[in-house]
Amino acid sequence: MIKLGIIGTNWITQQFIDAIKLSQKFELTTVYSRHEETAKAFADKNSAKETFTDLDSFFTQGDFDTVYIASPNSLHFEQAQKAIQNGKNVIVEKPAFSTQKQMATIQELLIHNPNVLYFEAARNIHTENFHSIEEKLGDFKTVQGAEFTYSKYSSRYDLVLKGQEPNVFSLKYAGGALQDLGVYTVYDAVALFGMPEETAYFPQLIRTGVDGKGTAILRYPEYNVTLNFSKITNSHMTSEIYGLKDLIEIDDAGELNTVIYIDDDNNKQVIGNTIDENPMLPEVEDFARVINDPKIPQNKKDYDYWRQLSVYVNKVIYNLRQDAHISFVGEHK
Repeated sequence: MIKLGIIGTNWITQQFIDAIKLSQKFELTTVYSRHEETAKAFADKNSAKETFTDLDSFFTQGDFDTVYIASPNSLHFEQAQKAIQNGKNVIVEKPAFSTQKQMATIQELLIHNPNVLYFEAARNIHTENFHSIEEKLGDFKTVQGAEFTYSKYSSRYDLVLKGQEPNVFSLKYAGGALQDLGVYTVYDAVALFGMPEETAYFPQLIRTGVDGKGTAILRYPEYNVTLNFSKITNSHMTSEIYGLKDLIEIDDAGELNTVIYIDDDNNKQVIGNTIDENPMLPEVEDFARVINDPKIPQNKKDYDYWRQLSVYVNKVIYNLRQDAHISFVGEHK
């Protein structure tokens, strides 16, 4: 059983804990929060045995070997750095880090701590439906690009409209649409098509200075991939990958609930409609598989691929931000 510590007690953390309960390969032992009452309430609800309000004590005294980091984006780097330095495996919510410098520092730390494993929790690429897309795409005679859309109105935007600045819409905490729902679309593109040659981002900025929504263009040698994402509007637009006359239609670039192949004659075939009991369960199973047996050849191959993919996605997102002149508070220190 993998002993798990957590940083962050929000809804995404609870969803992850619910997923590990289904998996039965992790045991939540340790909870960190800045506030004792918050840590204790989460620990009691999920049967964790210990809580901490001091981050250094959490890492040096906590009874866990793997940490799940779901704090505000701007805190990921420092917390992951401390975890690796203390010999803890790291599962960090997407986006892992805000800058390429931060990512490079973490990768260097991992080289010097070879027994520590690092995962970015990008759940969409671990699903059976995503693997169905990969398999069918391999049969395409020609690829002519794609459009990925993931737009969901955030209830936190109501607070922005009332004059407040929640973390997810704050430059101080590395917020914005690209840093949230946009990450899923970047993962879709990079995992399926590789690194683009050029990138451009056209954001719609909101009062707090972050991008509430935006469109990104990834240029490849023979086609473009368009990414649309938003946290201030809803969209029911499907996502599509284009062949010559055929295509793959996806209900949602983040959720990937239904995947349909449409052939040259407009015949439709459902190639993916597996909906997991918990959307984080596939990634939890993958992470546990590698943590428990990291030296098995297939596990090592998968781990190396996910780790490199995380580096590539970080680079694309950073380049998109630079193109749009979006800078976070303190990121250049």
